[in-house]
Parts: sequence; structure tokens; C-alpha cells
Amino acid sequence: MQKLLDRIANRLAILLTQFHGARCGRFCTVSIRSTIKVIGGGSIQLGDRCQIHAGAMILSYGGAIEIGNDVSINPYCIVYGHGGLKIGNGVRIAAQTVLIPSNHNFDDKHTPIFEQGETSKGITIGDDVWLGAGVRVLDGVNIARGCVIAAGSVVTKSTDEYGVYAGVPAKKIKSRS
Repeated sequence: MQKLLDRIANRLAILLTQFHGARCGRFCTVSIRSTIKVIGGGSIQLGDRCQIHAGAMILSYGGAIEIGNDVSINPYCIVYGHGGLKIGNGVRIAAQTVLIPSNHNFDDKHTPIFEQGETSKGITIGDDVWLGAGVRVLDGVNIARGCVIAAGSVVTKSTDEYGVYAGVPAKKIKSRS
């Protein structure tokens, strides 16, 4: 009985996702307690066999979000689209990770920050990447294929393929063998 209820909840979550303007590939699992919405334009496309867990928020905010096949976005992740976000295939995104491809402008101290606009360069995450719990990825970053980003790291610069990065700001500590 529980499996049937879980399948019904998943189907309802996917229908809600589609109602809010996103597109899901085949065999996706979407928690009814996640939020996936196209807001202010843009688009959201999930590939095949993606898993979106409870509490995850995927919001376009006018930008395009492209998520590849076999991607897991775990509980309480924040994924925004502003300047564009592309996630490759086979990516693992651990709980409470934040991906926001945008920054507030703040140069003019005489104008409130909320009135100074934003810059948005976008974020790209290659195939076969693992973002540990609580990772923050800043606007303009390209995380290359095969990287591992340690829990709690803040990625401020683009990475090399198959690198292992850790820290605030994240620095390469080794390469995958």
C-alpha cells in the first residue's frame, strides 16, 4: 500500500511541476514537498531519472535551468536560474547546497542595494560531479567534469576536470586518480 501511495504522490508532484511550467524527463522522482516553478519567465527542464527530494527548491527567476539525466538534488537545496544554470549528467547534489547564478550590485553607497540591480553570468556544472552537503556555488563558476566539492565549501572560481576541492574559498586539494 505504501508503494502505491508513494507512486501517487510522485505523479502528483510531477503534475504540479508541469503545471508550474517545468518539464520532467522520463522516470523522474519528485517529492510532493519540493518546489519546482518557473517564475518571472525562463524555463526548467529535468532530464530522465532525476530525483528531487523533499524541501528542494528549483526556481527559474527568469533564467533557464537545464538539469541532465540521473541527477539527484537532495533535501533543502536551493537552485535558482537567474543568469542560467546548466547541470550535466550523473551529478550528485547533497543536502542544503545552494546554487544561485546572480549577485546584487552594491557599488553606490548612496543607493540602497535592492535598487542597484543584479549581475548574472550563470553557473555550469559538468557531468559526474559530486557537490557535498552545504556547498555554495557562486555566479560565473564552471565546475568541470568529474569534480568533487567537499562539504561546506564555497566555490568562487571555475575548477579543473576531476579535481577535488575543499574550503572557503574552495581550493584544489588533489585530483581524482
